[in-house]
Amino acid sequence: MSTRTVHLRISGLVQGVSYRASARDEALRLGLSGWVQNLPSGDVEAFASGPARAVDDFIAWCHHGPEEARVRGVVVREAEADLSVTGFSVRR
Repeated sequence: MSTRTVHLRISGLVQGVSYRASARDEALRLGLSGWVQNLPSGDVEAFASGPARAVDDFIAWCHHGPEEARVRGVVVREAEADLSVTGFSVRR
């Protein structure tokens, strides 16, 4: 099974709509490790690592997010795995 690690930047109406909590729940459902946080710009940033198919599914989810979100764009960059990251957390 191949693994994939990505760094995401999600733009649009993604703060104040439970995007981070919903992303954490989705990532945990998919068995990913990583984190998600708000950025001062109003965007959301995420780091996700796990089985390639699960990461692909997470990226697809990020394109729409929770019901209240209005995602305008998702920038995906491949990243190096960080073995110190376990579980999936919401960073503040």
